[in-house]
Amino acid sequence: MSERSTVVTWSDNSEALAALPKLDGLDFLKQMMAGELPPAPIAGHMRMELVEAEPGTVTFRCHPDESHYNPIGMVHGGLVCTLLDSALGCAAQTTLPAGTGYTSIELKVSYLRPVTSDSGPLTCTGRVTKPGRRVTFAEGEVVDKDGRTVATASGTLLVFPLDIPAT
Repeated sequence: MSERSTVVTWSDNSEALAALPKLDGLDFLKQMMAGELPPAPIAGHMRMELVEAEPGTVTFRCHPDESHYNPIGMVHGGLVCTLLDSALGCAAQTTLPAGTGYTSIELKVSYLRPVTSDSGPLTCTGRVTKPGRRVTFAEGEVVDKDGRTVATASGTLLVFPLDIPAT
């Protein structure tokens, strides 16, 4: 049995958390993409990066590898689900004013084809279908390097004020 390893790195996100009360959701994500704020720590674990953010829509790129495999040699569905949850959530975030957060209430994922390390990079796009002050609805899809859809999702997100003091 041969052993392999991977190193996961991430940045302290306290600077990003401090910016939340001051920036609307779109500006917050754009500063993350520009490297002015650190990405979410989960991004390092999942080898994903935010590559586009516009009002109501975001796009992530993900580079799956063998460390993401399940016991039968496929990328675990949890990676694809996490990618979709991130895209739907961040799409909702682009519509939010400063000092406002969100969390997933419900997420329905449909897996359409298997994913391996050769499938990537994966591109995941999330879109808001109905914004709201308390609840936002979004949908998204993941496509492989050949443009084939590997999964789709729809979700509902709770919108709420963050209890983070502005500094």
